[in-house]
Amino acid sequence: MENQKVLSKIKEKPYFQKDNFVLYKSDCLKILEQIPANSIDMIFADPPYFLSSGTFSCQNGKMVSVKKGNWDLSNGLKKDFDFHLEWTKACHRVLKPGGTIWISGTYHSIYQCGFALQINKFHILNDIAWFKPNASPNLSCRFFTASHETLIWARKNTISAKTEKPIKTKHKFNYDLMKNGEWPEDFIKKPGLQMRSVWAMGTPKPLEKKFGKHPTQKPINLLVRIILASTNKNDIVLDPFTGSSTTGLASFLNHRKFIGIDLEIKYLDLSAKRFKELKNLK
Repeated sequence: MENQKVLSKIKEKPYFQKDNFVLYKSDCLKILEQIPANSIDMIFADPPYFLSSGTFSCQNGKMVSVKKGNWDLSNGLKKDFDFHLEWTKACHRVLKPGGTIWISGTYHSIYQCGFALQINKFHILNDIAWFKPNASPNLSCRFFTASHETLIWARKNTISAKTEKPIKTKHKFNYDLMKNGEWPEDFIKKPGLQMRSVWAMGTPKPLEKKFGKHPTQKPINLLVRIILASTNKNDIVLDPFTGSSTTGLASFLNHRKFIGIDLEIKYLDLSAKRFKELKNLK
């Protein structure tokens, strides 16, 4: 019922909707401004890294262009930061008090995102290093080989109108599951010990790219861990840059409600195909 109340406030018709998996083709700011304040439990965001250029990288042993699409082109340092400032502010409004946001990125963007979060009254809880054992090699041989991404996990702080200080709120963290659960995909995690802030997981498997791939697609194992760590069943999870909707698949698998937003039809269609197959297999 809570999810339906949120969706009823959004004027745009969903691009795809099945069960509690809903996709919108729109600019995320347009949808976020229609979502009621204090209504979303958790947000996962993988915003543009703004690293597309005329250079090349290595993928599956082949040289490929770094350009992922016009959406990933930089508009200059100031405008790039203003973009991160604007969408994180919109996310703060829709999150419930104590709700959390996860942001994934490389050094090209993640520090800007972290500063934007702090300006917009988020409290940073952790930075996670996602280590990729199968990362692509460095073609130039002039730098250390990039083999990780950084994830920021932050809590929404509510500011008291009287004292202008943050009101203490608790965030969800399923500590026992993280400590005692089975995580066979991660050789760093030791059974029965606290989960640390370095996670070892490979990039998406071929089966996860069966219908095509998004250039910054995340592995399902990564999003399942994030969903299980910081939400409960029936919580509402939102992804403002949903891409191929790995966040949505992880949410559906674990009985959470999902809202995804993207501008690219080809990735929304890819998301729908992935969901339909998962629903049939479940």
